[in-house]
Amino acid sequence: MRGTSKAVLVLFLLLVPFSMALGALLVVALQRGLVPDDAALVVPAEPVRGPDAPRPSRPLEPAVVAPRGDLSEAEQTTVEIFRNAAPSVVFITKLAVRFDPLRRNALTVPEGTGSGFLWDAEGHVVTNFHVVAGADGARVTLSDQSVWPAELVGAFPDKDVAVLKITAKDIALQALPVGESADLEVGQSVFAIGNPFGLDHTLSTGVISGVGREITSISGRPIQGVIQTDAAINPGNSGGPLLDSAGRLIGVNTAIYSPSGASAGVGFAVPVDAVARVVPQLIATGRVERPGLGIQIDEGQLARRLGVRGAVVLGVVPGSGAARAGLRPMVRDARSGRVMMGDVIVAVDGQDIDSTNDLYRAIDRRQIGDTATVRVLREGSVTELQVELTPLP
Repeated sequence: MRGTSKAVLVLFLLLVPFSMALGALLVVALQRGLVPDDAALVVPAEPVRGPDAPRPSRPLEPAVVAPRGDLSEAEQTTVEIFRNAAPSVVFITKLAVRFDPLRRNALTVPEGTGSGFLWDAEGHVVTNFHVVAGADGARVTLSDQSVWPAELVGAFPDKDVAVLKITAKDIALQALPVGESADLEVGQSVFAIGNPFGLDHTLSTGVISGVGREITSISGRPIQGVIQTDAAINPGNSGGPLLDSAGRLIGVNTAIYSPSGASAGVGFAVPVDAVARVVPQLIATGRVERPGLGIQIDEGQLARRLGVRGAVVLGVVPGSGAARAGLRPMVRDARSGRVMMGDVIVAVDGQDIDSTNDLYRAIDRRQIGDTATVRVLREGSVTELQVELTPLP
């Protein structure tokens, strides 16, 4: 280490006289004009500053904005649809009552969110049943961000439809125009408005990618004629409206098909034709009268165990169309204790019945008071009966 230090010191002592001599020669050369003044020293145009040193202000040149021009016709249509429909779309907060053991009182807390829309100017709000199922209460937030308590008017789980009611004072409520879904075509433009992930009034666009689909409701019964769309539908969109290019309601967004739970380009909406049949009944009476044969049927376990194709009649409601037509239920022989097989429905109006869902589909297309031709398997032979459809209890 001492040898290295001595070597560095000797080198420094040698360089000092050399540097002084070089500086002296440069001064002499400048005095005699041997070196041009502008080439003698390179001096930076601006002094070197640290990163935090203030810099001299310079006038900023604004960015040049290119003219946009008019919106395209398609864009104008989309903007107009959203502008007209957004005031009718609401944000729904599902509430639950929870007991606080520390404070020894009950608290109302948010438990979920969804979307909905105004059905009329009286404050009736339509949404999905699964949005409010099991709720102890609900709040509705309008487009002006005012929040109103809502009460449940009625629900129909078989179609995943529920109706709420708010009393919004001094606010003009705007209902959505109602369209129809029977004549929809694949490829039509559609527009979904809702509150996905709690994001207020979100618009997504797409096309009808399928019609006549079928999904299973929360009650386990099939919902027929469902609209399939590739418009992005995410959690929170449930209960929101699906609109056509005229801004009319054609469906209620209800479900997505996605392993991740987010939009994968396959969304489903309950058709407005089904909604329009249900909502007025819920508003008027709080319930929906459905057509039925007036029977109790096996949900599939017994039929599978017996290897029977069709809907097994377990019971007949007294006074119903089935009772008047003479349908026979399953009974137990009083003497032997054996269970005697009753009628098995194998067709309705010419449509084969292989399961209980097939029977639901056939009956849901009919109205109360209609007469259905019911073909049954009875004691090894086929019999046809004319059954008047009556309201289900």
